[in-house]
Amino acid sequence: MRLTQIRDFLAVVECGSIRGAARKLGVSQPTITKSVRGLEAELRVQLLGRSARGIVPTASGRAFFTRARVAQSELHKAKEEAAEVGASSAGLVAFGVGPVFAALVVPQAVVRFRQQFPRARLRIVEGLARNLLPAVRDETLDFALGLRTIAELDASLRFRPLYRNELLVVGRKGHPLRHTRALAELSATDWLTTSSLGLPGGPFERLFAAAGLPLPRPVIQCESHNTLVALLAGTDMLGLMQRRMLAEPNGRDLLQEIPIADAVPSVTAGIFTRADTPLTQVAAAMVKAATAVARSLARAD
Repeated sequence: MRLTQIRDFLAVVECGSIRGAARKLGVSQPTITKSVRGLEAELRVQLLGRSARGIVPTASGRAFFTRARVAQSELHKAKEEAAEVGASSAGLVAFGVGPVFAALVVPQAVVRFRQQFPRARLRIVEGLARNLLPAVRDETLDFALGLRTIAELDASLRFRPLYRNELLVVGRKGHPLRHTRALAELSATDWLTTSSLGLPGGPFERLFAAAGLPLPRPVIQCESHNTLVALLAGTDMLGLMQRRMLAEPNGRDLLQEIPIADAVPSVTAGIFTRADTPLTQVAAAMVKAATAVARSLARAD
């Protein structure tokens, strides 16, 4: 099995056609066809088939694609890291961040990191942890910084906790229910959540389960922290927010805590990496910088 065969197969799947793959790689269509057929012959399985949408992977092709893409990513990182040894100015780190890390950790961590790798390239993707984990799993991202809101991770991922943060019930400034102290009295209003609905380990579900209450309906699931803040500030909806984020200008100027008597769950923030793949030198340095900043914030609480 040659690396060019793997490259050609991945390109066909990603482009959906032989023509597209040939254009992407700058080779002829017969070259791509011969390469993929040779790979299929060696593996003794059919990897690609035709459909109304073009060329698509078979069941065997999908399984091979998942592994092959990770292998290609590893080889690319190995090539980069070999070139980086002894040259602190090189390298690329791609990582994901949740909203708390983006606001409180990343700016200082990047400053620390660039003192060691001043010319390293950084790609930072903001999002909720559950949306970033597939990219960590297939190595599109080196790691992700975010909240662990599910009890179990699959075996391909590892989580290292950095700190815990308290959640608060929040609403807009002057909210008509701001003096309410019982969660049961808030369950009839509309709620917003950034967690996936229906997950037993999610903070929203844990909040109402601990109080012996059913989940309120309707609940709006919002994927963006900034949109969440805007909706809370502009409506009478309620939501959960980390205390650190409420202290930020975007939170404290628009929102206020509704200090209910019921216990509100906390959340654990940390680093998600692949369980079976070591970080590159530059990615490990970025993790070290983020860890140092996050733990300094935890000590300051």
